Amino acid sequence: MDFLLLLDTSVLGTTIRMATPLLLACLAGLFSERAGIFDIGLEGKMLLSAFLAAAVAYTSGNVWIGLLAGIAGSLMLSGIHGLASITFRGNQLISGVAINFFASGITVVAAQSWFGQGGRTPQISGAARFDPIIWPGALTRIRDLLQANLSTKIYSQIISGHAIIVYIALLAVPLAWWILYRTRFGLRLRAVGENPAAVDTAGISVIRLRFGAIMIAGVLCGIAGAYMSTALQAGFVREMSAGRGYIALAALIFAKWRPWQALGATLLFGYLQALALRPDIIEKAIGVKVQVQLLDALPYILTVVILAGFVGKAIPPRAGGEPYVKER
Repeated sequence: MDFLLLLDTSVLGTTIRMATPLLLACLAGLFSERAGIFDIGLEGKMLLSAFLAAAVAYTSGNVWIGLLAGIAGSLMLSGIHGLASITFRGNQLISGVAINFFASGITVVAAQSWFGQGGRTPQISGAARFDPIIWPGALTRIRDLLQANLSTKIYSQIISGHAIIVYIALLAVPLAWWILYRTRFGLRLRAVGENPAAVDTAGISVIRLRFGAIMIAGVLCGIAGAYMSTALQAGFVREMSAGRGYIALAALIFAKWRPWQALGATLLFGYLQALALRPDIIEKAIGVKVQVQLLDALPYILTVVILAGFVGKAIPPRAGGEPYVKER
């Protein structure tokens, strides 16, 4: 057995790519839940933005226009969630589930009506897709990589070769930490999630802060969805989010609502997804043939384990899930 094979640089590079939509969705949930708004609708926002990004990118031939369309779709669902849970003080969980059902249905119907390809978009390429960024001096040919030393492989397969959204997602982690813990807005946002009455007493609008938080979540989910259909894959397919929104929520609980821990948690899930794509490496490492279906199920199994074992230990914001009613 050679367990070092499980740390192959190609697997680690794939880990970063697979973790990117999870990381963006996890940060989206972080902002939303820190403000006291539970957002089960991460899955639906990612799904709708993935469809709109691919459809508009294919139609316009410009991936950046597709990205903006994906963000706009996600922001629309965030606005609906905000109206239901903040303005009308509805149940936040039911609102999120409704968004997921709506996105699941409307994307298939719209894709079939638009393109007539069974609920999917045509494949996109060229300027309609985010291409990997190859850094100077990075190796791209398999033959050269096989002969390269470890540092060259790390540079070529882990640091280089990702779409621009991957680097944006990684930079979003320290940015989220700075906003939450080093700015007045972040302090107020965290306070709203813990004690909205105290924030309201200080003359700060609870509603405005909560809407701001879910709009940030909408932007992040929009980028995550657009990444899936214009970078990770070359187009939209039915239910392509594949539970990533729920996995992101599990990662958020595992990370205890902190940005840097969210990065580690999503990389763990991304690593399991990357291993599922390379069963040959696992078989060489452990010397046993492994069922591909089991590997595919590992991220979801870990989700259940985390939810079962950490929900009681990870303490969410105290005002989370509860609509705020201003005292008169």
